[in-house]
Amino acid sequence: MQFGIFFEHQIPRPWDVGAEQRLITDALDQCELADKLGIEYVWEVEHHFLEEYSHSSAPEVFLSAVSQRTRNMRLGHGVILTAPRYNHPARIAERLAMLDLVSGGRVEFGSGESGSLAELGGFGVDPETKRDEWLEGLEVAIRCMTETPFSGVDGTYVTMPPRNVVPKPVQVPHPPLWVACSRRDTILMAAERGMGALTFAFVDPEEAQLWVEDYEKTFIDSCVPVGEAVNPQLACVSTMMTHHDESEALRRGLEGANFFGYSLAHFYVFGDHLPGTTDVWREFIEKRAETGYSPEAVVAEAKEVLGAKIAAGETEGLRGAIGTPDQLRSFLERYEQAGVDQVIFVLQAGNNRHDHIMESIEIFGTEILPEFKERDSEARSKKAERLAPHIEAAMARKVRSVPPLPENYSMPALPKKLLQEHGGEELLNKIVEGSATGQFDVFRDLAN
Repeated sequence: MQFGIFFEHQIPRPWDVGAEQRLITDALDQCELADKLGIEYVWEVEHHFLEEYSHSSAPEVFLSAVSQRTRNMRLGHGVILTAPRYNHPARIAERLAMLDLVSGGRVEFGSGESGSLAELGGFGVDPETKRDEWLEGLEVAIRCMTETPFSGVDGTYVTMPPRNVVPKPVQVPHPPLWVACSRRDTILMAAERGMGALTFAFVDPEEAQLWVEDYEKTFIDSCVPVGEAVNPQLACVSTMMTHHDESEALRRGLEGANFFGYSLAHFYVFGDHLPGTTDVWREFIEKRAETGYSPEAVVAEAKEVLGAKIAAGETEGLRGAIGTPDQLRSFLERYEQAGVDQVIFVLQAGNNRHDHIMESIEIFGTEILPEFKERDSEARSKKAERLAPHIEAAMARKVRSVPPLPENYSMPALPKKLLQEHGGEELLNKIVEGSATGQFDVFRDLAN
């Protein structure tokens, strides 16, 4: 099993001058340390307008900076919103390829829809069609990365003429594909399309085992890849903070973990938000007990065995991998035994302190990670061997249907096009033949 760290870039109010810059600087330091210690992945979200919960609207910029501070860590988009109203597919392909080039081929392409009305409404994405928009945008972005040239699309949500989208990624045919999942049905959809499942839901290892089994069965039985390669993996997310004293680990990590849960629910479940005004942190402090996100209630319910969620009254608060190194080791071994491919740690949450995060990364990387690394290579080899015939069968089921490039297709320069449309063939011929003097100024004026 491998490990990643995850960033929403949370900044609870009140914000002082320089808070966002300090947050990003600290996050880059955390990535650099994690890479040096052997943590394999960093995952960065794309969110818009979700104040306090996520100040991460340009993940490719952050990941590009990470690429220059690290050497081995995989750079995960967790996720790019691929509905064309968020991001044009050609721009997605261009940004992914450039990041793959500057990082030496370390990009992971996670995609998703968003379930937040703040984002959907802000970009005019219809909640009723967001799944279809996600898929069309994803399919076109993959074609832009893999076709030379891209032969064009006349779709429901995006129309684009033939173009050769450059640059192309280092990884051939394209970076590994993932999709954000929070329920069983989206996990099965990931399997059906040959994509890794980024299960951004807090689930215990025993529940994750059922998801792993369902994913693999569906992949074997009915996968038809959306891309030109498959990525049959399942990753789980968990809050994390560790210290050799359990009470200190809880003191350092629980409040941030539960703000993460509360602020997520604020935008996706029960909140009512006034842009620029609503104070999510203040509401969390006032309402966390009644909504199940009280750190005190989690401590009261928590026993020696860690769980992704801990009962807190009628609802559930978050604990996850918050505890001593021994507790973390036992908790993570349960995910490993369940067949999970990767556990992704949420450390930066709420007002969690940078020095506490760095100390937790250090403890994990030196005291826990090495034994998992020893077992990972063999486990991955066995899984690859076991799934090899099923991967071959899945790729054989893929039917490629793309429009042919129109015969004699070309892109005229704009002045040439204007002259052709307005009867300027004689002038055009003179210029092409080089017999007209001063006519390039005419071309320039036409273009402007």
